[in-house]
Amino acid sequence: MNRREFTLGATIAGLPGLLALPAQAQSGPGYTELKTRAPVDAPAGQIEVVEFFSYGCSHCKNFEPMFSAWKKAAPKDVVVRRIHVGFQPSFEPLQRIFYALEAMGQVDAVHAKVFDALQTKRIRLDQPQVLFPWIAEQGLDRAKFEAAYRSFGVASQLRRAAQLQEAYAVEGTPALGIAGRYYTDGSMAGGFDNMLRLTNTLVEQARKAG
Repeated sequence: MNRREFTLGATIAGLPGLLALPAQAQSGPGYTELKTRAPVDAPAGQIEVVEFFSYGCSHCKNFEPMFSAWKKAAPKDVVVRRIHVGFQPSFEPLQRIFYALEAMGQVDAVHAKVFDALQTKRIRLDQPQVLFPWIAEQGLDRAKFEAAYRSFGVASQLRRAAQLQEAYAVEGTPALGIAGRYYTDGSMAGGFDNMLRLTNTLVEQARKAG
């Protein structure tokens, strides 16, 4: 589902960020090489892999256990980042959840719970009056989370996410950006297993290129 098609579908579903795999033609052997390199935050000698996702994306929920396992087994010179996409303004509440959790160092503890609450239990975490009590129920400091959620730092992360999303020309989720050079997703690669295998190949390719 591309961005334009998504807008109507998400409105009907009533949940921001409800997204499917992008309906785009495969370009090359399961990935595209960017004409202009995307910015990377990884220091020299390390390879950055960026996961583009949304908490409202059912495919992202299914991909999460696979990606988490891949992340844990990644080589030491691979730096993994997650970027919550913001295809339209309605994505912002879910983006703020992720970046507030990241600011508090609580992504690993709560990430899967957010997916489950939104998609399985249908809890409207996009609404602050629902979100903040739920955060407290997960054992997090509500006041600190609220402060992070509304902070300038999180607002800056939203802008950074938009820049990377455009730099990699992301059209759907989940998708992966590798070393600021390559882009792939499940549709292009022919499934999530293939996407991760291809990412391993592209990481090695980037390593050799230096």
